[in-house]
Amino acid sequence: MREERLGCAGILLAAFGAVVAAGAWAPRARVSVHGGFEGMHRDLSVLYVDLPLIAAGGALVPLAAWLLTLRALRRPWLAAVVAAGALALGVWGLLSWWTPYQAPEFTG
Repeated sequence: MREERLGCAGILLAAFGAVVAAGAWAPRARVSVHGGFEGMHRDLSVLYVDLPLIAAGGALVPLAAWLLTLRALRRPWLAAVVAAGALALGVWGLLSWWTPYQAPEFTG
């Protein structure tokens, strides 16, 4: 029974990480989806390239931290804290380094 609960906690952590990463990504991608001034710079590749990669990263980074810590230390609460820290660092890295391409509004 204990392993089943730990497995469910890992899956819930991965789902939560994917939702948090996509939620942190969405405000920055809004410019590319709406297209800026009069929709001239619309780039929908953020939806079919960036969104799946960011959701997968948001799911896999805390899950990997959870599994490695749980395997090494066998303490579920410590593994949850390490996974939450890994998710926080991942979201910070996403917000610090990733910015979608924005073409200049006026060229001329």
